[in-house]
Amino acid sequence: MDPLQAICIGFDAAKIGFEAQSVIAMRLAGIAGFWNVPENENVRMVQEKPMAVLEAGQAAFDALMKGHSPDRVVSESMARIGNHTQANMARLSKCGPSWF
Repeated sequence: MDPLQAICIGFDAAKIGFEAQSVIAMRLAGIAGFWNVPENENVRMVQEKPMAVLEAGQAAFDALMKGHSPDRVVSESMARIGNHTQANMARLSKCGPSWF
């Protein structure tokens, strides 16, 4: 395993964690009425999880079947999860605070 790949995986995990926590904060603020969110956001946050997990698992499986190294398998899987967290953060941050 390339030592720099481990560092990249760590940075990717930190980025995904930051984005996920930001999305959770905006969704909770939306539930409390402090952040403008779409009406279907509560349903969407539950419905998107299984699909994201399936995509990540499929990416990992595909990488395994192609004979990639373990670090590449993890990177492929994390990239799919990262796509979802990045899209959610971008979408929700455009909504902005609700000033009653």
